[in-house]
Amino acid sequence: MGREVRRVPLDFDWPLNKIWEGFLSPDKFDETPCPDCKNGYSPQAQNLYDLWYGHLPFDPASNGSTAWRHDTPAIRARAERNTETAPEYYGRDEAAIVREAQRLADHFNSGWLHHLTQDDVDALVTAGRLHDLTHNWTREDGWQPKQPAVTPTAEQVNEWSLGGFGHDGINASVVVRARCEREGVDDTCRTCQGHASTEAYPGQRAEAEAWEPTEPPEGEGWQLWETVSEGSPISPVFANPERLAEWMASPEYVWGAHKGSGLSYESALSFIKAGWAPTGVVTPGRGFESGVEHVGRSED
Repeated sequence: MGREVRRVPLDFDWPLNKIWEGFLSPDKFDETPCPDCKNGYSPQAQNLYDLWYGHLPFDPASNGSTAWRHDTPAIRARAERNTETAPEYYGRDEAAIVREAQRLADHFNSGWLHHLTQDDVDALVTAGRLHDLTHNWTREDGWQPKQPAVTPTAEQVNEWSLGGFGHDGINASVVVRARCEREGVDDTCRTCQGHASTEAYPGQRAEAEAWEPTEPPEGEGWQLWETVSEGSPISPVFANPERLAEWMASPEYVWGAHKGSGLSYESALSFIKAGWAPTGVVTPGRGFESGVEHVGRSED
C-alpha cells in the first residue's frame, strides 16, 4: 500500500480521491442476505459460535473447565500490568488491582474461547493453529515444529489465550466445526450452503467469480495514485515527469501529515522514475518517513 505513478491520457478527468470504477466489483454482484443464518452456520453451529464469543450465557463448568478467579496468577499479573499502565484510570492501590482482576476474570469466564477442552485443542493442533505453543520461530528459519512434537494441554492453551493475542475467527471456525463433527450435526446452513447469502439471480455467483478489474486507460500523461484503497488518482495529470515532480515538491502535495514542501524536487523525480513507494518506511537513522521520500532518496 502506498503511492504509484500511472501513465494516463492527458485529458483523463476521473475525480481525485475517488476509487477508479474499474477496480470496484459492480453492485449487481451483491447477493441477498441469507434468511436463515448470519454467518453461514447451521443453527447448532451458530449456537456454538455465540458461546465461543460469549454472545450467549456460558458456564466454564459446561466444558469441564475451572472458572478464572481474581487471584489466578495469570489474571492477577495482567491486572497489575493494566493498573501500572493507566493508574489514573484504574487507581493505584491494592483495591484497584483486585477490582481490575475481578473484571478480567468475569470477562474471560464469559466465553468458550478461554475454556477449551482437550478435544478443542487437538482440533486446533491438527489444523496448524497453535504455532505459538507447538513451534519455535527464528528469523533465519521461520516457524519450525518443536522437537519432539508438542501437543499443549487445554490448561496451557486457555492460559495462553489470556495474553491478548489469543484466538481469532479462524480458530473459532475450526473448533466449532470440529465440535459439530464430534456431535454428528451439520455445521453449514442448508439454505445458503455456508455463503451467508443467496444469489439474487441464477448464475450471479459464477459471474462474480469470473469478474476481473479493469485498469484505467493508458496515455502520455503522468499522474500520482494512492494504493491504500483499491486505487485512486491524487494529483492532476501532467505532460511530463518533471512537472509532476514540481507538483509533489510544492505545498499542494500532502502525504498524511507530510506536506510536499518538505519533499525535494530531486527526491520526487527519483521516486517517479522508480514508479512506486510504500506508505511509509521506518529506518534506524531516520525513524518513520514517507515512502516517497525514502524511495526518492534511495534512488538518488
